[in-house]
Amino acid sequence: MKKIVALALALIMALSCTAALADPITLTYAEVNPLDGTIVGEMAKAFKAKVEEVSAGNIIIDVQAGGVLGSEDQILDNLLGYGNITDICRISAFALTQYGCGKASLLSIPYTFVNEDHFWNFAASDLAQEFLLEPQEIGLPLRGLCYGEEGFRHFFFKEEVKGIEDLKGLKIRVSADPVMTGMVSNLGATATTVAFTELYSALNTGVVDGAEQPTANYFSGAFPEVAPYLLLDGHTLGALQIIITDNAWAKLNEEQQGWIMEGAKYASEVCREKVAEIEAETFKKLAEGGYHVIEVEDKTPWVEACQPTIQANTAALADLYQQILDMQ
Repeated sequence: MKKIVALALALIMALSCTAALADPITLTYAEVNPLDGTIVGEMAKAFKAKVEEVSAGNIIIDVQAGGVLGSEDQILDNLLGYGNITDICRISAFALTQYGCGKASLLSIPYTFVNEDHFWNFAASDLAQEFLLEPQEIGLPLRGLCYGEEGFRHFFFKEEVKGIEDLKGLKIRVSADPVMTGMVSNLGATATTVAFTELYSALNTGVVDGAEQPTANYFSGAFPEVAPYLLLDGHTLGALQIIITDNAWAKLNEEQQGWIMEGAKYASEVCREKVAEIEAETFKKLAEGGYHVIEVEDKTPWVEACQPTIQANTAALADLYQQILDMQ
């Protein structure tokens, strides 16, 4: 009798495991940039690989890259309206500022991080975890899983720009973020919002005179073709995060949530490793292609010009901002 009961229990467990494997949970992951040749693409591939590995295929990450699900703003508008375009997405770390996340804005303050190590000191801190969960604190239906970065962001232009004085009157594309728009205005240019997927066309047709991106995105997006002057001012570190919706999180039990967090941790580690590698490859390609790369040797005038934006956007969270500055 005991043998019969044991066999029955084993059969039930086997059937349960088979059902779980036959009917995995699929979560859609949105990425605006291409998978290949970009740091964020490598991060998406790492997240997918690790989650599917540790879950033994019980969770499938369906990566939709290249902006096929819309721009970052379109995706966030849908998620925050409880839409179902996607479950997980990679966003700029400061993208949630426009939805009420004040802490997130501190990561986009011009000239905050002195180098990549400074940022990763922050990303490994308890303060970073507080920032990732800020959406939950203010009632947004999502949460951050991990941080990453794309390297420092730089300006690039259709026509030659040698210094800060040449920016006056130029139309520069930025995301719809008050810190970024304020920074560009402080530098004497006109901030213009254009979707990333439309940026190449906007540069080609003269809708904007320039834009700013990490160097890897500058090259992978073929922007040297229409804006061949890259000005290395390093105004902002390209901090980013992976977020998941409350709806998707609620579908998962505690063990499955652990798999997602393991995938996020691994994706963050891969991101850190890939930044230097991809940036080195990008600069090599730029040099071989004969593109114009202009170094900003003295950033003092740039930092001074941006003080109105820096002070206005850190005053309310001065203690937190100082904690970030002290992590270098």
